[in-house]
Amino acid sequence: MRRYAHLVLESLRSTGHDVTLQVPQQILNVAGGSGAGIGKWIGYVDKYALAAPQLARAARTAQLVHICDHSNSIYVPSRPRVPYVVTCHDLLAVRGSLGEDTDCPASFTGRRLQQAILRGLRRAQALACVSGATLSDARRLLVGYTGRLALLPNALNYPFKVLDAVEVERRLAVLPRRVDIGNYVLHVGSNLRRKNREGALRALALTTSSWSGQLLFAGQPLTAELRQLARTLRVHDRIVEVDTPSDELLEALYNGALALLFPSRFEGFGWPIIEAQACGCPVLCSDRPPFPEVAGGAAIMCDADDAVAFAAALRRLASQPELRRELRSRGRENARRYGRASLIEHLLELYAQVLAAV
Repeated sequence: MRRYAHLVLESLRSTGHDVTLQVPQQILNVAGGSGAGIGKWIGYVDKYALAAPQLARAARTAQLVHICDHSNSIYVPSRPRVPYVVTCHDLLAVRGSLGEDTDCPASFTGRRLQQAILRGLRRAQALACVSGATLSDARRLLVGYTGRLALLPNALNYPFKVLDAVEVERRLAVLPRRVDIGNYVLHVGSNLRRKNREGALRALALTTSSWSGQLLFAGQPLTAELRQLARTLRVHDRIVEVDTPSDELLEALYNGALALLFPSRFEGFGWPIIEAQACGCPVLCSDRPPFPEVAGGAAIMCDADDAVAFAAALRRLASQPELRRELRSRGRENARRYGRASLIEHLLELYAQVLAAV
């Protein structure tokens, strides 16, 4: 969540606060090697052992320490000299380690790590949860927690906005394959199972007889298994992959899309929803928490595993311009709730409460 850390840093500095960002340094894994196999374990040694003294020294001069990613809660000391606030983006991995179905299964070592993260959260003076769903999970999993539990929704970390048609066409001209502006749906994310790219492919296949548009996957390139599924479903010729787009290109992709197709099963927040809405892109997503609260009633929602319902919603969007106009208008209004000013206001309020309790 480094982007979130920079968002907090820039937001606080813009209001005149003295803020320093400390990032765990790579000491053994200087080259930034693979996150798998031996590279993964070297990374763990760097992060959880060798970097700890560096961060502890930096904390000595602070009035308050804000850990911007809950997975780093292990850095909260047993007897902190200053208050610690931790942003909790989701507790999906923690829940998975406890045997709950979150599409985040844990190995033996993974369970030990999630237990350490949970203990670190308990040591913090306050937890800032990015959604009501994450806040609910925190209350349930941290029974007896004596610190503050606060709801601090995310803010847009890039000024996504509506672009004119000429600019959209100019930016999308860099794509390796031509796209039909206004006649494609966009999926933003990775190949993690919970992102449900399989569901997006199956929904697309069910529209073949009534809608011939494309499906763009922005983020990680598809796995070999997903590409094979696309061939099996006979939609491979309607798929476009956009590998790790820049914010500028992603903004244009939202602007040019018929809709954002986001059938994710589990999320802590769901940033693509408000990014799309800020760009005037209609949103079609699953109905699982926290999407109803994040989308603010400005999205079409279906059961995450109901490809038939998603396909029917796609056909409605493609054939009903008035529905698209309504979702664009309501979505842009909802996205205004997630500006930096709101984030700063809530952050400073939480900091003041924590410092007053010292």
